[in-house]
Amino acid sequence: MRVIFMGTPEFAVPSLDALVQAGFDVPLVVTRPDKPAGRGKRMQAPAVKRRAAALGVPVFQPPTLKKPEPQERLRAVGVDVIAVVAFGAILPVEVLAMTRLGAINVHASLLPKYRGSSPINWAIVNGEGSSGVTTMYLSEGVDTGDILLQRAIPLAPRETAATLHDKLAALGGPLLVETLQGLAAGTLTATPQDDGASSYIPKLTRDDGLLDWSQPALALDRRIRGFTPWPGAFTFWDARRLNVRAAHPVAIVPTQAPGHIEAVAHDAVLVATGDGCLALTEVHLEGKRPMPVTAFLAGHPLGIGAQLG
Repeated sequence: MRVIFMGTPEFAVPSLDALVQAGFDVPLVVTRPDKPAGRGKRMQAPAVKRRAAALGVPVFQPPTLKKPEPQERLRAVGVDVIAVVAFGAILPVEVLAMTRLGAINVHASLLPKYRGSSPINWAIVNGEGSSGVTTMYLSEGVDTGDILLQRAIPLAPRETAATLHDKLAALGGPLLVETLQGLAAGTLTATPQDDGASSYIPKLTRDDGLLDWSQPALALDRRIRGFTPWPGAFTFWDARRLNVRAAHPVAIVPTQAPGHIEAVAHDAVLVATGDGCLALTEVHLEGKRPMPVTAFLAGHPLGIGAQLG
């Protein structure tokens, strides 16, 4: 089976590797254009482009797939199916319909729940007990296509977006291979999604990480873990943005108002919340490097009664 692979970030790399290792013929990888990154704004190639180069697979980086020229380039390759993993752009109907088996997507949630671009983050923030990956046909809607296969995994008690990202990326590759093998053999039956059970989550922004201290400590803890490493959880102290990299809830009834420092220990700062306290263990001011609270307290007078937020 000949497969065009479309993907961009690190999440898609294990799926590309899985296709190649399983013996699929991948004549072309399509990824998003290089873009500036980091403080120096130097041009950086997507993770999939770098991996494709190491595998010796030709790479195509069109700024858009909506025009006839890039569509003709894809059509000329002559493949059976397009495999899409976190490509980063909606495919036009002309691309979806140009191959014998259509376009198959690997999505990082158990659809129909968490349609959209950040399902990993919101599964943690919302306190889900499990997550997983879904393979499905791409359609004109956002993550609305018929489901082919799914695999679920439980979330660890201290799961972060970073750890769940890696687990689901590793899960997606084998599931994609199994899906394509099943389609080739004619043994898979697609199942329409239940739109009534669906939820759509928007693209994350930096402001999503703002901590509302009136919420329970358990909810704030999930928000921090769900937004690590990006967009990051944060509050404000002394008119400066204070990023919170690690914390955990503590079953202590606060005496301070939410957002005020309840206690200061050698390895944590306890902040009063709407229900319980949250122990901050790793923080940093904007523009500075993350550090343990012990090191932060050595240079910053964050004492009992100080207000965050």
